[in-house]
Amino acid sequence: MWHIDPVSLRLFIAVCEEGTIARAAEREFIAPSAVSKRIADVESTFNTPLLLRSKKGVVPTPAGQALLRHARQLMRGMERLQGELSEYAEGARGHVRILANVSSIMEFLPEELSDFLLANEHIQVDIEERFSPDVVRGVAEGNADLGICRKSKAVGDLDFIPYRIDHLAVVVNDKHPLAGREFISFAETLGYDHLGLSAYATLNAYMQKSARDAGKELRFRTYVSSFDAAYRLVQAGLALGIFPQEAVERYAELFGLRVIPLVDDWALGEFVICVRDVDGLSLSARRLLNHLLARVPAE
Repeated sequence: MWHIDPVSLRLFIAVCEEGTIARAAEREFIAPSAVSKRIADVESTFNTPLLLRSKKGVVPTPAGQALLRHARQLMRGMERLQGELSEYAEGARGHVRILANVSSIMEFLPEELSDFLLANEHIQVDIEERFSPDVVRGVAEGNADLGICRKSKAVGDLDFIPYRIDHLAVVVNDKHPLAGREFISFAETLGYDHLGLSAYATLNAYMQKSARDAGKELRFRTYVSSFDAAYRLVQAGLALGIFPQEAVERYAELFGLRVIPLVDDWALGEFVICVRDVDGLSLSARRLLNHLLARVPAE
């Protein structure tokens, strides 16, 4: 019977995720020849190929996909075992990985994590920004303990826990013709140029569809990749933007912006926290989850 070798499992996972032995070796700080030898030994043990090799890289065979699935489960189990035993022995300490979409990072997550880390100095929390579908995929693949994403993208065999809501608003400078409005509908913005934010590709597409349904044209004047650039272009009067109200309000005075809530039904957005299995979380991850849920403002 094959004795499970955690190092070989970790290297096999890295090769599958990176797509080449060279990149996997670089990621794991080991020589490519050593990675190849480990994979070859596992293939020899099971007497079956685990990788399809080509000039473009490698992909797992059906047998390799089965090993990859179980390897991830085994590695997650060993990580949880090590983490929980150390936590029981030494108090609240550990390492929690989070994948989060840009909205959550811009709106509330840094403050929540700061409070958590101040209260739990021996717990390390790593956060990585991803699009909502990639958050769900990353958690499902075991690349993170917790994920924060849009409810509309919460699909698959995970636990999805209702978390927060936000509200879309029209953002203009103080000289824009709409600057004096207290509320506004999306249709009323279609006579003006819009600013597209690359991180909101799904929202951009939805707005285009809504404009078509209204029999009007949505004109994107330009696209930007960051909120800071978006605020500056709106400040300069190039176009108006539609962003989460909670992400803009703290910067509105700095950039001289007016934030006008949208009244459309679809202007309400919902976040969820996704995990593979709540009961399988480490003590540190469970403590962070409880902290995030406890800090949700009452509606």
